[in-house]
Amino acid sequence: MNPNHPIHPFTPVFIRLLKGPLEYLEKSNWEKLLQFKHEIQSFLPAIGLRMTLDEDDGYAFLTHNFTEEDNVGFSWIHRRALGYEESIMLILLREMMAEFETGESTNRELIRKRREIKEYAELFFKEPLSRVKFMKEIDRLIEKAEEYGFLRQEEAHEIPDEQRFRICKIIKARIGAEELDDFYQQLLQVKQQHTAIRETDELINNN
Repeated sequence: MNPNHPIHPFTPVFIRLLKGPLEYLEKSNWEKLLQFKHEIQSFLPAIGLRMTLDEDDGYAFLTHNFTEEDNVGFSWIHRRALGYEESIMLILLREMMAEFETGESTNRELIRKRREIKEYAELFFKEPLSRVKFMKEIDRLIEKAEEYGFLRQEEAHEIPDEQRFRICKIIKARIGAEELDDFYQQLLQVKQQHTAIRETDELINNN
C-alpha cells in the first residue's frame, strides 16, 4: 500500500453498496456502515452518489445525485426500467408490508409463502381466460421482484408454492405514500366491480 494514498477504512462497505442494497442482516458490513456512515456520506457527493440510510428498518442503498439531464457521461449504478405489471407487483408487496406493520405481529420481518403472495396478487390483477398462464405470469413477477432485491427467498421447498420469501423493508423507499394512496383507490374500484358482478350473477341465478 502506498503510504501517500491510504485506502479509506470504509472502502469494503462502499464496494458492497455498489453491488446493491445492504441490510442489517449482513451483520459485519452493517456494523461497519454504521461506524463509518458520516465518512461515507461525506465521500459520496464528490463521485456523484448519495446514500439513503434507514437505521430503524435496517437498510441502506446508493443512488446518483444527478439526473439524466445532467449528462455526466458515467453511471455507477444500473438503472432498471420497471414494466407496468412489475410496478403493480411492487405496490402489492408494499401494501402487504403496510398491513404487516400496522398489525399486531411481534416479528420484525415479513415472511410469506409464494402461494400467499399469489393469492394476494389475484385480488388486483385481472385474470385472463387461461388460469395456468395467469399463474405463470404471477410467478414471473415474483421472480422479478426477487431479482430486483425486494424479495429474498428464505428457504427452498420441493413444492414451489410453499417457498417462503422475506419482503424486504427497502421496498418502503421505492414505493411511497402517494403510490399507496393511488393503489388504495384502484383496489377499491376493483372490489366494487367484483361486488357488482357477483350481485348481477346472483340476480340472474335467482331469476
